[in-house]
Amino acid sequence: MPHYDLAIIGSGSGNSLITPFWDGRKVALVDGGVFGGTCLNVGCIPTKMFVYPSSLAAAPREAGRLGVDLALDKVHWNGIRDRIFGRIDAISESGRRYRAEELDHVDLYQEHARFTGPRTLRTASGVDITADQVVVAAGSRPVLPDVPGMGLPQVHTSDTVMRIDGLPSRVVVGGGYIAAEFAAVFAGFGSRVTQVNRTDRLLRGHDAEIAGRFAAAAAARWTLRTGLALHSVEDNADGSVDAVFTDDGGGKVRVPADVVLVATGRRPNTDRLGADAAGFDLDGDGTLAADGYLRVLSGGKPLDGVFALGDAVNRYQLKHVANREARVVAHNLEHPGRLRSIDYTAVPSAVFSSPQIASVGLTEDQARSTAAPGTDIISVVQEYGTTAYGWAMEDDEGVVKLVAERSTGRLLGAHILGHEASNLIQPLVQAMYLETPVHQLARGPYWIHPALMEVVENALLALDVDVPEDAPL
Repeated sequence: MPHYDLAIIGSGSGNSLITPFWDGRKVALVDGGVFGGTCLNVGCIPTKMFVYPSSLAAAPREAGRLGVDLALDKVHWNGIRDRIFGRIDAISESGRRYRAEELDHVDLYQEHARFTGPRTLRTASGVDITADQVVVAAGSRPVLPDVPGMGLPQVHTSDTVMRIDGLPSRVVVGGGYIAAEFAAVFAGFGSRVTQVNRTDRLLRGHDAEIAGRFAAAAAARWTLRTGLALHSVEDNADGSVDAVFTDDGGGKVRVPADVVLVATGRRPNTDRLGADAAGFDLDGDGTLAADGYLRVLSGGKPLDGVFALGDAVNRYQLKHVANREARVVAHNLEHPGRLRSIDYTAVPSAVFSSPQIASVGLTEDQARSTAAPGTDIISVVQEYGTTAYGWAMEDDEGVVKLVAERSTGRLLGAHILGHEASNLIQPLVQAMYLETPVHQLARGPYWIHPALMEVVENALLALDVDVPEDAPL
């Protein structure tokens, strides 16, 4: 029975835990999937490598409004795909080879494993592993709805749709954020996209006003249908399928497609780890329960030497959160007498659709429903088109929405829809993390004119917060 100083389940962010500290110590890295994890292979990196060329392909539509005639000649889908995965696959293989062949103190088990105790594992091939310390970084996987037709080759998840052969003519997607990104990718490349959502509201986790504005923008770019629930996918025997939906009255709506993207969320892989045998506590969403130091709990108490990070332990399912958690876990593994806690203050997220969405903190509804009695919650919506750069863009979609406490000037939430939203939000993330009052952020630093960032400045200035007499002018 091989014994290790450290065993890591998952080769995504968990891979970064193998620092020079472990030189001369024995480490087991266990992963039955593709080396490098979700973000590298099927998530944020390859999807954005499709998003950018798709935005270039969509440029003629935007340019035409501004008096510039552009024409799209051809989209070489297979060439784009091969360029992306030629790079991605090489990085994955290089990382695998380095861990498996070039480090004497690391053993790579390229198979799934299950816990038989808190710090004991059995691999799929029957190897029993013990370790002084264990880190669960097992990630997540797509969820498929329980409806007929999910096994058809035209049905894809985000894990598979990027490797299809040839650009599909007709694509059906759902209403979540992953679907919204792929809707923009395929529509930008020229596919006829139909986005279908069960309720009348897309992106239900976002601020209601932002979600509504995004729906209007989406409907101008591709076909949007709401109030329909997926019933089945049926093969047409000619290479195409029908995505069959039911409306509120039970009637059926058929949407022909060459590709159906099912993106109904991701499930933490904790159900495949034998958490019961290990005695691990699970939260209601299936993630591992952990304390502030990211130690896994058993019976409500932290287990010595058992940590978790990433999608296996947090609800965010964001790479930047997993990377932060990996730094915390790495420190705590190496310095057990000086544990550091994880800080989830002001975690931002972005949807790289068309238009982009970026968000941090509370929605307006959340802020009002959770505020203490007597707290005056205020909000403001500032349009891109009110700034000089917005004029240059002739922008009629982009907005910045801010939510704050009037008396304290504390920023509670920020939500941006539009061009480069994922970049524009960063000063607001920093302000929330550093507890910088709205008046201080708006009036203290200079904001470049006429950069698009002025829309953030103007939104801050428009918030009707109480301003101290000695505040910057």
